[in-house]
Amino acid sequence: MNILIVLIPVSICLGAAGLIACLWTLRSGQYEDLEGDAARILLEDDEGFEGEEGESWA
Repeated sequence: MNILIVLIPVSICLGAAGLIACLWTLRSGQYEDLEGDAARILLEDDEGFEGEEGESWA
């Protein structure tokens, strides 16, 4: 039972740190352009990647 004296404050501190990190990401604007990030992965690069035999991977 004495371990609860340590575990409860540690869990509260970790939960508060997670909440602060979540609020920081919201305020810094990291979730502003969700549609652009989702569409950007579908676009092809202009340059592409050439393998050893000159074949293009793009």
